[in-house]
Amino acid sequence: MFSTAFLDLPALQGASGTVTLPGSKSISNRVLLLSALCQGTTVVHDLLDSDDTRVMLAALRQLGCGVDVAGTTVTITGLGGRAWPAEAIEFFMGNAGTAMRPLTAALAVQGGNFTLKGVPRMHERPIGDLVDALRELGCAIEYLGNEGFPPLRIGQPALHLDKPIPVRGDVSSQFLTALLMALPLATQNRAITIEVVGELISKPYIEITLNLLARYGIAVERQGWERFVIPAGSRYQSPGTIHVEADASSASYFIALGAIAAGDPSKGVQGSGIRIQGVGADSIQGDIRFMDAAAQMGAKITSGPNWLEIQRGAWPLKGITLDCNHIPDSAMTLAVMALYADGPTTLRNIASWRVKETDRIVAMATESRKLGATVEEGPDWITIHPLPAGKWQRASIHTYDDHRVAMCFSLAAFNTDQVPVRIEDPKCVAKTFPDYFEALFSVAHTAAPNIPVICIDGPTASGKGTLASRVAEQLGYHYLDSGALYRVTAQAALLAGLTLEIADEADIAELARSLPVRFEGDQVLLGNVDVTDAIRSEQGGMNASKVSVLPAVREALIDLQHSFQRLPGLLADGRDMGTVIFPSAPLKVFLTASAAKRAERRHKQLILKGFSANIDALRADLEARDARDMSRSAAPLKPAQDALQLDNSSLTIEASVDQVMVWWQSRQVFG
Repeated sequence: MFSTAFLDLPALQGASGTVTLPGSKSISNRVLLLSALCQGTTVVHDLLDSDDTRVMLAALRQLGCGVDVAGTTVTITGLGGRAWPAEAIEFFMGNAGTAMRPLTAALAVQGGNFTLKGVPRMHERPIGDLVDALRELGCAIEYLGNEGFPPLRIGQPALHLDKPIPVRGDVSSQFLTALLMALPLATQNRAITIEVVGELISKPYIEITLNLLARYGIAVERQGWERFVIPAGSRYQSPGTIHVEADASSASYFIALGAIAAGDPSKGVQGSGIRIQGVGADSIQGDIRFMDAAAQMGAKITSGPNWLEIQRGAWPLKGITLDCNHIPDSAMTLAVMALYADGPTTLRNIASWRVKETDRIVAMATESRKLGATVEEGPDWITIHPLPAGKWQRASIHTYDDHRVAMCFSLAAFNTDQVPVRIEDPKCVAKTFPDYFEALFSVAHTAAPNIPVICIDGPTASGKGTLASRVAEQLGYHYLDSGALYRVTAQAALLAGLTLEIADEADIAELARSLPVRFEGDQVLLGNVDVTDAIRSEQGGMNASKVSVLPAVREALIDLQHSFQRLPGLLADGRDMGTVIFPSAPLKVFLTASAAKRAERRHKQLILKGFSANIDALRADLEARDARDMSRSAAPLKPAQDALQLDNSSLTIEASVDQVMVWWQSRQVFG
């Protein structure tokens, strides 16, 4: 997951490949709570790992449920047949509506001494209609802040279930879902009836709830969309094991991507379209109907029981007018698809957007206008006019701590004018799809010149590796320690049984071309093996010197270094990154420090590692190495003509990082 302050998406030219989606948030949190209300143990497979599910899991642990997490498989030992906690408990619900609403209802019906709080935005999301319904049946709920909004305090109920329980349906379907999941706890010898007041929005989410309740032994009788009856004597029964479908609303971004983006010509037939694994046309999630809306706009879609394939069809896409009550969350993606259409697109019946993680109608209108679009909005509708070629504007997209805003507007990077897009606070996608941007970059492609590279060159012990890795971390870019490649190549050759001599030059070069090396902070990984200590040793340096004189190996490593230029960008450090390997890099920094200062730093490093060292000898060695590096015939150490020079003799690493970031930001186009 990208946890940077912002993520710059370069101009993207197309996409193709396969994406495997995470589990559905809506299903995951429903299944967790239902499993907690059962007696015995339920094994949940393919659970979404996200902010919202972590909030729910934490709450279940506080209640005394057994929770055993093993990757995406979670085993829940439920509360059924056991006493609930008598002590006071305070729950922090973050901004997780799929946890807050149903848990509030379950706690209120069961009773106890509970407080539920969240982030400031959660305290702005209405819950009054659910509280009114729960109070109607005798639950004790008190507002601790503004009337109608969290935080809440819950006490012991005095339930009276002799008449239908009214709940509004035109604000959020989560209120009805919460009652449907909580009220089986109160059924004894009488049925319980819920009556929906007003039009029920987001009906597909109620379908998910009813489907899952049936899996847990609760057969709700539905009379249209106005009346729901929970039969007398209903009791939760664990299904034993249950699998969570992949998230259909998350699929919407990649369905849209397949409709928007051209394929990859370099891959031939295999480079056409997007395949989505984990959800298909027979999904129980209403948001799967997004595929129908995308098809209306021109997408070519084929599907199976657990997969979808999408290709660009009509181009430009077709503007549509659509009632989006059946796809309230994924409809946001249509708003960005509309920018690529041949006429305006109007999305109606989306009043629920205004009470989500942010006011999504305002958010989608505001950020679309930044891109250059004309947008009109009303209480429950939005109209987006397309952006023809020549009209796209570079934009820094504010995401409002809303995962869907971030994911939707990432699709703007495929614009016809090839302008980049900045996504602010990309980590907000953790709510439902922590690895969204990694998944996007795995299928997106663009020309190499569009992928930014920052080069940091300099002499031995100047601190270029530390500086480069820190800047890479701040930008979310890949990191290349070019100096370590020769050391890793030597290590890999020895592990393969090769000698570091000219006789094995061709084999070492072949090995180097596809070396499975990764740099993660200060770690150097060969495949999945940490070789950091081995290559940083004195012997590792001597071995690197042996392979570095082999011309075929040097040539192979140039190709390998070029392969590190991957989305969203690269930080490369070495001695010839800006002069030889990436001469067109938009920012080149030549980092240096006095020989005395570098010797002092190296001396401290060696002493901390337990080695004895003479600072004068270290300085003499560094000066001799500088002279050799600057005079060698192949790629001598020198600043690129357009490099910015940074002497860090008297700077902290933090100050050096700040300076490079200032230089980089000054070359960006985002206001």
